[in-house]
Amino acid sequence: MEVLKKHFDVIVIGSGPGGEGASIMLAKSGKSVAVIESHTLVGGGCTHLGTIPSKTLIHVVRQFSEEKKSRLFNRGHHHVKVTSDDLMAAVKDVVDQQVRDREGFYERNGVEVIEGFARFVDSHSVEVTDESDNHRQFTADHFVIATGSHPYRPEDIDFDNPRVVDSDTILQMRELPSTLTVYGAGVIGCEYASAFKDLGVRVNLINTRERLLEYLDEEISNALSYHMRDEQGLVIRQNEEYERVEVSETGVVLHLATGKVIKSDMLLWANGRTGNSTGLGLETIGIEIDHRGNLAVNDAYQTALSHIYAVGDLVGFPNLASAAYDQGRFAGTHIAEGHCDERLVRDIPTGIYTSPEISCLGGTEQELTEQRIPYEVGRSFFRNLARGQITAHKAGMLKLLFHREMLEILGIHCFGHNAAEILHIGQAIMAQPAPYNNIKYFINTTFNYPTMAEAYRVAALNGYNRL
Repeated sequence: MEVLKKHFDVIVIGSGPGGEGASIMLAKSGKSVAVIESHTLVGGGCTHLGTIPSKTLIHVVRQFSEEKKSRLFNRGHHHVKVTSDDLMAAVKDVVDQQVRDREGFYERNGVEVIEGFARFVDSHSVEVTDESDNHRQFTADHFVIATGSHPYRPEDIDFDNPRVVDSDTILQMRELPSTLTVYGAGVIGCEYASAFKDLGVRVNLINTRERLLEYLDEEISNALSYHMRDEQGLVIRQNEEYERVEVSETGVVLHLATGKVIKSDMLLWANGRTGNSTGLGLETIGIEIDHRGNLAVNDAYQTALSHIYAVGDLVGFPNLASAAYDQGRFAGTHIAEGHCDERLVRDIPTGIYTSPEISCLGGTEQELTEQRIPYEVGRSFFRNLARGQITAHKAGMLKLLFHREMLEILGIHCFGHNAAEILHIGQAIMAQPAPYNNIKYFINTTFNYPTMAEAYRVAALNGYNRL
């Protein structure tokens, strides 16, 4: 069989956020770029398995939940039930739109999309194998690896049984379970546990740590735990480890190391992810893979071979689509211009789409205390805001941490409806250089009334009055 070869300035492996950010940046810089994607359609795991489908499902569930609680309509809608077909139809609609948009991005920028699995033949060549087992070779001066990650699967758990799912396969469920056990209380576990509870499913959330999302500010973490347990009615078990899983035709039994036995219709395994590095042939060109399947990179996202870059989930923390896109852009900038402003991606906002949402940026109280930074706290509770009362979204708070002397904002922590949107108001000020990053900005700014944005003025005044 004749082997066809084609050369590009840059080949990007993976069309998720990291690959898209790199390829579009490079194309606009005048480079010839190809994107190799193993899926039939562009978008990567983010579009087809992760962020987009999960957040669509969460949004649809939130609409359903809010309709049931509506002051005007809850009497006539309490009997309405949502099926898995309803959820999957909504997910498919959004995913299809996202794919069309992304196909347009590549087409307009002259980026060639190549379907198939890529494997390095040598440090400047890859072989691509498609579903029909056709082989093609391509060469490039530079490469950007953005292949993402997949859920970690212990070998002793039967994931072939439809009653055992992970964050990829849960979107293939044929019917909603009556009871669900979620093992792993990270972002994915908490988001799905919260969403399924809002659908009326009885949920057990098993946390392998002492408290939910330990990297969050402790007050916010505790607020989430209280709301999920006391307001939503989830059963949360902290600091537990699994011993074994039994699956039968009637359900799943999770045996914990402490002797507890948890029975449910379905088990969602949400404990850890692994980088998609297997099969890329990286070992043959001298790039090492760690035990999580991730690659080590420097500040410019270069691997052990300086012309091969890696971005996104494949390089580990923070494992966010937003960060992956920026990392891809910066890697592209480094290839095209020889420099990379890595500082732009150090302070990345976190958005957690539980019900209600959580979003944070900057230091926590625990971190600032350990660093012996003199700080003060300002709080605004949504139950006291007119907009929160009007919309009935009274659960939650905005918490500002700022320097007692310099008054600069050190951390923003929000728990409540639309927290992921509300955070960006504070982010814009926090990103400003001194003296513009100042808590007084919120005190002296006129906010529309009534709005949730007003929480910044209330929190700023609350904290400033403590000085």
